[in-house]
Amino acid sequence: MAAMRMKWLVMAVLSGAAASATGADLKVLSGNGARAAVLGLTASFDRATGNKTTVEFAVNPDTRAKILGGQVFDVAILNPPVLDELIQRGRIVADTRAVIGRAGIGVGIREGSSKPDISTVASFKRTLLSAKAVAYPAQGASGKYFVSLLERLGISDQMKPRLRPMPGEYNVEMVASGEADLAVSVTSRISGVPGVQLVGRIPQELQTWIGFTAGVGSQAREPILARAMLRYFTRPEAAGMLKANGVEPFVE
Repeated sequence: MAAMRMKWLVMAVLSGAAASATGADLKVLSGNGARAAVLGLTASFDRATGNKTTVEFAVNPDTRAKILGGQVFDVAILNPPVLDELIQRGRIVADTRAVIGRAGIGVGIREGSSKPDISTVASFKRTLLSAKAVAYPAQGASGKYFVSLLERLGISDQMKPRLRPMPGEYNVEMVASGEADLAVSVTSRISGVPGVQLVGRIPQELQTWIGFTAGVGSQAREPILARAMLRYFTRPEAAGMLKANGVEPFVE
């Protein structure tokens, strides 16, 4: 029964993709924020369809630059403002725009460490000030927001010697290696990193949400399969995998 349901689901999401197109290679360009979720979704899609997907991660500004520079891709997964600009510039097909989900800002620590209290604004502030080193993404929406949050909390000067701004592909990993006590980033970036555990989201009064949207490249080599991939990513059955990797399904 489960196998028949999967076969039906695959046929539904492909809806019109030629059988000969299965086994194709697809290229996805993605921001770092939803890394674990994107890897999980693409792997699931490949298993279900027999295709092979290569995912190239970078911070949103760098992915934007690659696309504007002419790099060919099938699907891009980016923060909404970046994706929308690329639609306006004709690099992504407008009617393929899909909302994957969103993630809040969270705190990660080394696996096995005692979880600090971040449940209130006061306790979160104390936790930051008690840390020897705090890693965060130097580029990207979550890192910029964190820096502004320190100013809002009135601890920007006190935190300067403790801050470790890092490339998006390594900031959370600093906690696993012991180079930082805390990592502050979107929860979806903290999820799935070996040696790191998610403490939780920062207090609601301080929270912001980072969105993840996707679209098909205007020069995609596999446009039909790329559209099928986005339908697969946004089907109701994908919600469990998204949540397990720190991404909340979301409707704009």
